[in-house]
Amino acid sequence: MILEVAILDVIPGKTDAFEHNFESAQRILSRMEGYAGHQLRRCMEKTGRYVLLVNWETVEHHTVGFRQHPLYQEWKALLHEFYDPFPTVEHYQPLFAFSGPAYQP
Repeated sequence: MILEVAILDVIPGKTDAFEHNFESAQRILSRMEGYAGHQLRRCMEKTGRYVLLVNWETVEHHTVGFRQHPLYQEWKALLHEFYDPFPTVEHYQPLFAFSGPAYQP
């Protein structure tokens, strides 16, 4: 499983419209082959900054399957006008994972 991490800086004054459009755009994302879930989180310290986390089966499911799919043009039309600067996107592979009870000193 690969984690796509995209830092999204939205133009001031356009966050409401971005969130509205993302609600539609995520339906496109969820239809892609190799898609395995996503989260969009809003930054608490920097107004207008979001992080998009998408789980893919392989990097190619994102870089080829999604980006070369005809519906990607619809994704771009819904979201790309909101970014300044254009997002940084990176892919991460698993190394360590922990899920268990909360730390107790």
